Amino acid sequence: MHDRNFERTTPIQSAVIPVAMARHDVIGCAATGTGKTLAFLLPAFQRLLEEAPRKKGTRMLVLAPTRELCVQIEDDVQGLIYHTPLTSVAVYGGVPMNPQSRALEAGVDIVVATPGRLMDHMRTGSASGIKFDAVEILVLDEADRMMDMGFWPDVRRIVAALPGSANRQTMLFSATMPAEMLAQAREITREARYLQVGSAGAPATTITHTVQRVSSSGEKAEWLIRFLRKTAGPVLVFARTKAGAERLGRRLQAAGLPAASLHADRSQPQRTAAIEGFRSGRFRVLVATDVAARGIDVDGISHVVNFEVPTDLDAYVHRVGRTGRAEASGTALTLVAPEERRALAALERTFDLQLSS
Repeated sequence: MHDRNFERTTPIQSAVIPVAMARHDVIGCAATGTGKTLAFLLPAFQRLLEEAPRKKGTRMLVLAPTRELCVQIEDDVQGLIYHTPLTSVAVYGGVPMNPQSRALEAGVDIVVATPGRLMDHMRTGSASGIKFDAVEILVLDEADRMMDMGFWPDVRRIVAALPGSANRQTMLFSATMPAEMLAQAREITREARYLQVGSAGAPATTITHTVQRVSSSGEKAEWLIRFLRKTAGPVLVFARTKAGAERLGRRLQAAGLPAASLHADRSQPQRTAAIEGFRSGRFRVLVATDVAARGIDVDGISHVVNFEVPTDLDAYVHRVGRTGRAEASGTALTLVAPEERRALAALERTFDLQLSS
């Protein structure tokens, strides 16, 4: 179990846990790093342990948009249920299906899954062991990202296979909750309590936001190398494209910096090795695309660097939310070339914040 989870009660935990314990459906919106995962896991596990199951089969289903987030949640699940009779399995793509199928068919209390891979199992019949009619608790973590990534049709199919909303508790969480997402959430919840901690769609107040203006886009890599050489602590760099992340990762390595890249074209073992190497300190720099913005939970990230100006506020919020977590302080740095100044101004207007240079 990660002791850091119990260092303090964070705002979203203290807001959500009493409502979740009362069995209300929940739509929760709070900045990243405020304890959303524990806010739904702790009351759910207490309920599963205190009450006899209504039916035999999986009692809790957690859906997450990315492999990295799925693994992160399963890691927290395993830590919390270690000394209990509860069982769980993570179901995500990029790895062989057979071990997942065997676990599903054997029967587990908790399934943490990406929608796409879970649908693969449902189509092949290997998910028959889940016994969807026994699910009492459904959680959608980073629900808005599932919509952005095109998973919502799969989410609807999965929800249709579950007991009706009157017979299950449904909880949705994210750091951003656009109007379209709220409308979809209302379709699958029943008299949900909407809980918001802080400003909707805003980064944590523990983050310092800065801008570095460069003379051209071609100067960014060299500026970043100089910055990394004089900056201590793990640094997470976000690039806009897969090719850009791979190219920048190799450029940093060639400059003698211990760096790795993380993007959708890397295999699951490569992605796991990159995150674990970053977490252990073997890689001091991780260059990632937005596919990883919702699934990196590494203690002590001192800086998040936007190699390009993000195209929208939600992307910015989820990127910079990898630092300044659990009330720690962090710095978000955005590199801005002359052709990106208009995009920066648009981001500042939406964000209602003047990013300092």
